[in-house]
Amino acid sequence: MPRTSEPGRSVSSRLLDLLFSFEAGQSELSLAELGRKTGLPHPTARRLVRELTAAGALEQRENGRFVVGLRLWQLGTLAPLTESLRTMAQPYMEDLYSALHQHVQLAVLEGREAVVIERLSAPQALDLVSGVGGRLPLHCSGVGKILLGHGGTELMNEVLGGPLQRFTSRTVTDPEAIRRELAECRRTGSSLVRGELTEGADSIATRVMDHEGRVVAALSVVVRSSSVQTQAVLPSVITSGLAISRRLGWQPGIKVRQG
Repeated sequence: MPRTSEPGRSVSSRLLDLLFSFEAGQSELSLAELGRKTGLPHPTARRLVRELTAAGALEQRENGRFVVGLRLWQLGTLAPLTESLRTMAQPYMEDLYSALHQHVQLAVLEGREAVVIERLSAPQALDLVSGVGGRLPLHCSGVGKILLGHGGTELMNEVLGGPLQRFTSRTVTDPEAIRRELAECRRTGSSLVRGELTEGADSIATRVMDHEGRVVAALSVVVRSSSVQTQAVLPSVITSGLAISRRLGWQPGIKVRQG
């Protein structure tokens, strides 16, 4: 349900509601759609959207619809967690990209979704459902299963206890089957997902840990199905994940923490 425009709400909360209306699959919204999603009266939504646009937080397209502005995107890249991860992961992601010429991406957990904070993509690589800043489901993406499997019992029960969307004919939606997969993710530190989120796309993912052994990100390579031998790619992905983890202070012998 959209939030209402009750008098007690601050201007800042209304501005944030407008900004948080944008998400994967809804990256371009009209003024009317923003009003419906936030519950703001049309005059109020129009005034606040104009202010956000003037500040560069939103941009208006030629068709009159709005998208997230460049200044807001630049601000988001300065978040300490994502910036340090992106900086430290970049050389290893570039090595994977140079070797495979496929999608290489890094994602972190936010709420009940994985957020892609960096991606390197070859021009001929297959189309994916989301780009940098986009969100991926936890139950059927490679990075998502890594993050869900290491996110703790509460998160797992919350995600698997609700409806699980089917994206392709291969999407696994049986909670018990997913739990078994997640247990294997925790055992091996890796995940192999075949065509569950995007038809014809396989994802090979691994975990990235910090100095305390907490899984803070997931690294993956997404390839066209049958274009490469996934088991041959897996060691390189795992090695890259461990190398990034070492940069974050992890050392062999530090136990991987859940949640």
